[in-house]
Amino acid sequence: MTEPLWQKDGVRIDARIMQFTAGDDVLLDRTFFLHDIEASKAHVEALARIAVIRDDEAAALARELDALAADFRSGAFVLDDRYEDGHSAIEARLTERLGDTGRKVHTGRSRNDQILVATRLWLKERLADLVRHCRDVAAACLQRAAREALPMPGYTHLQRAVVSSTAMWFAGYAEAFIDDAARARDTLAWIDANPLGTAAGYGVNLPLDRAHTTRALGFARLQVSPVYAQLSRGKFELAALEALGSALLDLRRLAWDLSLFTTAEFGFVTLPVEYTTGSSIMPNKRNPDVIELMRARYASVAAARTEIEQLLSLPSGYQRDLQISKGALFHGFGQGLPALALLPDLLARFEWNGPALRAAIEPAMYATDVAIEQAAAGVPFREAYRKAAEAAGQAGVGRTPEASLAARVSPGAAGDLRLDELRARLDALDG
Repeated sequence: MTEPLWQKDGVRIDARIMQFTAGDDVLLDRTFFLHDIEASKAHVEALARIAVIRDDEAAALARELDALAADFRSGAFVLDDRYEDGHSAIEARLTERLGDTGRKVHTGRSRNDQILVATRLWLKERLADLVRHCRDVAAACLQRAAREALPMPGYTHLQRAVVSSTAMWFAGYAEAFIDDAARARDTLAWIDANPLGTAAGYGVNLPLDRAHTTRALGFARLQVSPVYAQLSRGKFELAALEALGSALLDLRRLAWDLSLFTTAEFGFVTLPVEYTTGSSIMPNKRNPDVIELMRARYASVAAARTEIEQLLSLPSGYQRDLQISKGALFHGFGQGLPALALLPDLLARFEWNGPALRAAIEPAMYATDVAIEQAAAGVPFREAYRKAAEAAGQAGVGRTPEASLAARVSPGAAGDLRLDELRARLDALDG
């Protein structure tokens, strides 16, 4: 391992302790190494703007940072256990190439604001991905809701309850994912604050041009207080995971529906063959493994959130405990986003079994329609309810699912789905 940035004369490093404290940090730092390089370039520019380094030094540093980024992308430079972490690797590379000029790159910053800004840039990209995936899911749901409205049972307590439709099912999930996209967008706006230049949490005795780094890195605003920059570590990550978790909760319930609907007992849905796998011993099986794994991914996001939340039982200022948050954050998003990315295609391509859906609609499922009709005619609802319950077995006489759905004209129900309103909300997210 290269000499740590904090190495002092006369201090002997115990290799076991070094390994314990470094952990797998350098491997995790591969995830946002390019963001760390990007932030380093902005920091170099800011140092030049206040004449802490010369323009020619800034140009040399920028050139070598670009070369390092290119080498990392190509595999010519590997971030491995030669370095304590990604931050150390950047400084070591610059020092190797530029000597004393490379040693100037860390002026006015700490590994604390380095990790904050790299994480923040990475999170902004992941939340933008989350917004896009949720929008794509919602759009797929709206397209299917507009295309077909097959009658199907509506369930409460997993028992057949009232007549519903495939269009209502899709519209429900469309609105859910529109809200998830809005939440992710709002979370992105909330965390879009630049912590670079706050150093170890107390600022430095230099007039750092933090306005420049804010613009250069594409942040919406400056995170002003160095103390709050440290307090926000973990807090912002939790908010991002909560936004992801919101979408994964809706995915979990949707996957549960499809898991049930694809069983022989229901027989409502046929999945595209690509979304099923075979059994290792039973030749007859095609298993819905993809939707089962979609259902499972919320657990990873919830675990990541819990791990970071438990780390935050800390006083103000930086504590090394926070190093552990990176792995949880990467794992949560690494598990959650790919599941969402597969969902739009699945929603567009699975097939409803219309006859099976219709066959599952029982006469008693019209009892609510009967009670409401009598109440509308002037019978007190509780009396109408009692009479409908007594004759529930005959409630379907002379009725069809289509007529029941068409009469359901309360806003958002089958007779007034208001898909245009949902499309307008989805389109508004682009603004």
